Amino acid sequence: MRRTLASLLLLTTPGVAAVDYVQQIKPLLQSQCVKCHGATSQKGKLKLDTAAAALKGGEHGTSIVPGKSADSLLVQTLEGAHAEISKMPYKRPPLDSAQVTLVKQWIDEGAQAPANEQPSDDRHWAFIKPTRPDVPPGANAIDFFIQQRLAKEGLKPSPEASPETLIRRVSLDLTGLPPTPEEVTTFVSAFRRDPSSFEALVERLLSSPHYGERWGRWWLDQARYADSNGYSIDAPRSIWPYRDWVVKALNEDKPFDQFTIEQLAGDQMPKATLDQKIATGFHRNTQVNGEGGIDPEQFRIESVVDRVGTTGTVWLGLSIACAQCHDHKFDPVSHKEYYSLFAFFNSTEPDGHAGLKTSTVTLAPVEDQSAIQADIANLRFEIERYLKDNPNAVVAAEKALTPETRTKLGKEVVKALKTPFADRNFDQQRAVFAALVKTDKRFNSLNAQLEDREAGVSPKVTSLVMQELPKPRETRVFIKGDFTRPDALVQRGVLSVLPPLNKVEPSRLDLAQWIVSRDNPLTARVIMNRVWQQYFGRGIVETENDFGTMGSAPTHPELLDWLATQFMAQGWSLKAMHKAIVMSQTYRQSSSIAQGAASNEPEMLSGALLTDPRNYLLWRQTRLRLDAEIVRDVTLTASGLLAPKLGGPPVYPPIPVGVMSLGQVKRPWPVSKGADRYRRALYTFVFRATPPPSLSVFDAPEGLGTCTRRIRSNTPLQALTLLNDAAFDEFAVALGKRLQEVKQSDEQRLHHGFQLCTARTPTREESQRLQALLQDERQAGSDETMAWRLVARVLLNLDETVTRE
Repeated sequence: MRRTLASLLLLTTPGVAAVDYVQQIKPLLQSQCVKCHGATSQKGKLKLDTAAAALKGGEHGTSIVPGKSADSLLVQTLEGAHAEISKMPYKRPPLDSAQVTLVKQWIDEGAQAPANEQPSDDRHWAFIKPTRPDVPPGANAIDFFIQQRLAKEGLKPSPEASPETLIRRVSLDLTGLPPTPEEVTTFVSAFRRDPSSFEALVERLLSSPHYGERWGRWWLDQARYADSNGYSIDAPRSIWPYRDWVVKALNEDKPFDQFTIEQLAGDQMPKATLDQKIATGFHRNTQVNGEGGIDPEQFRIESVVDRVGTTGTVWLGLSIACAQCHDHKFDPVSHKEYYSLFAFFNSTEPDGHAGLKTSTVTLAPVEDQSAIQADIANLRFEIERYLKDNPNAVVAAEKALTPETRTKLGKEVVKALKTPFADRNFDQQRAVFAALVKTDKRFNSLNAQLEDREAGVSPKVTSLVMQELPKPRETRVFIKGDFTRPDALVQRGVLSVLPPLNKVEPSRLDLAQWIVSRDNPLTARVIMNRVWQQYFGRGIVETENDFGTMGSAPTHPELLDWLATQFMAQGWSLKAMHKAIVMSQTYRQSSSIAQGAASNEPEMLSGALLTDPRNYLLWRQTRLRLDAEIVRDVTLTASGLLAPKLGGPPVYPPIPVGVMSLGQVKRPWPVSKGADRYRRALYTFVFRATPPPSLSVFDAPEGLGTCTRRIRSNTPLQALTLLNDAAFDEFAVALGKRLQEVKQSDEQRLHHGFQLCTARTPTREESQRLQALLQDERQAGSDETMAWRLVARVLLNLDETVTRE
């Protein structure tokens, strides 16, 4: 059966079923052709905004011959095969072979289209305000649109997943943590008596404080969050209060429009609170270049460029950054409009490039010994590096000493001075510099902080924030995007293709409010598409970061519009939309290809695998490898070591030896002790230049730029990490001991371990193989601790352990 399924997947290709004009052809024509052949422009007297108009043709005759794609003028021009007409689209990239094949198939099938089709707006679909589609009374809107499309293709949805799978799936999706065996047992029993108990489970998970951690990581990807400055020096920074703000805001279900406004312009809100200022850390997550000799203005501009592009990608789903150097080649975004948006971010305080002033807020000191120890390690590193880079001052001061002045320096300094300069340890170098070079502002500041930490004084917490200059900078267009070639002066403004911003002198706050205006056709669609992507592995619009004319057409446009309008109608509540999605039968389907294909019999070859092998139509759920952080969190939970504390300074769990030597500057990594060693991966300190390998190997972003969709690779390094990484081996030791403590038979212990990792009991074959492994280790001479440790390593390395079914 497995070989048959694999063969089918390799041999089948999409597009075998009848082509749907409304879903597949019309969006293609609208994005590629209607600009020149629509209501406002009919080059060659040809209109392509309806199928009837296309059949009628233009001055060169009919463009479509139903049933004969080779004789159709439309196909000939798309392929560049016409003797007189240039290849279309004119002066734009050609359609790819799959798109041309789709058009040809539609024509060969008779060019079927609705008889009552009306001309659509000439604008690209994404620039038209979504309207709420009709849903039959009492129907689940999500299931209605999905199943309507499946029925059109002659397909059926897969059966519902088992209750064990459902509780693990929804627990991981909403909190990023697996259910305990006791929670699984309780839910399965309740669900079999009353399937409506699933709703109570969903409500419980949405109210969990761990919900904010799981979905906070989703947002931090888009905010390009990390704990260091980036570039080659990659110094640590304090911005974790912003991370905690995101978690708290999501746990409170802060309306997404307010969530947006506070991050883009919290500092400009009336009587801005400390929390609202911290929220503006979203745009302080840009990289900062601290190298000497750089042009600070260049890198200030780079930061502004990053903010414009990130804002366009995260909220509008547009590649606005393409207009930095010239008019956008495909979307209606002009070079001038780019700099009108640039102007909104051009008047904030600098980011600290090469020592420039930077804006922060100060919070209360943190009473946390791990934070103090981390501070000590980082301060010692900064002082050591500073002393290494500035030897001349202390050498000159030593030469100026007289025998008399030497005796007044104290025993520690005198002893250090007797040691050759190159052989002095850190404490000796520090003591000499402090005694002899008393006017260095930089050293004195670092040394005073270190003395405080060594005395147990808690550090004051700062967080990077946005702050507007008293007087706005003027903004000019940069010729070809070069900041050394300023051109025409521009004022703040928005994209003309979207609703206007009716303000004479708009502020960053006005821009934020415009972005989440209910008249903006993009924001609600873009965000809901990304939420959908998290649950099904792919957005309704597959190009989740490009809703422009070159992006993918939505597979279910009416569903996307329903989600967007429902999101706004629910007061921009993310929790309400999470519940709507996970309560749907579409979400609750089995992810098994075999089960899904079987439900579409009698002839599997004519069923789902042939019609939709990549599952665009969602005839089954999608099996997803867990995000990097959740891989750690799941194994931590199974081992019984997880420390569930929320928030606070980043922590330093064990990482492989030598990792911090890989960057240009070797940074300290003071391994956390106690509970901090076992915190969720959300709280792990991330250097952009040298991120923790166990996160990188599972495709965690590095924070260099906004990440709207993580890749999911499958490499041997992942298995090797789960087997051999020091942290995961520690988890295996703990899980092995946990299983040894179960006062039952070996078989029952193994069943318990399997449940901890997968939320289900093993099959008979799986149980026998685990028992055989245990016996093999005993016979090989392993003691009980080692035997169970090795079994635990296998359980933690199961594909199912690190996969959301």
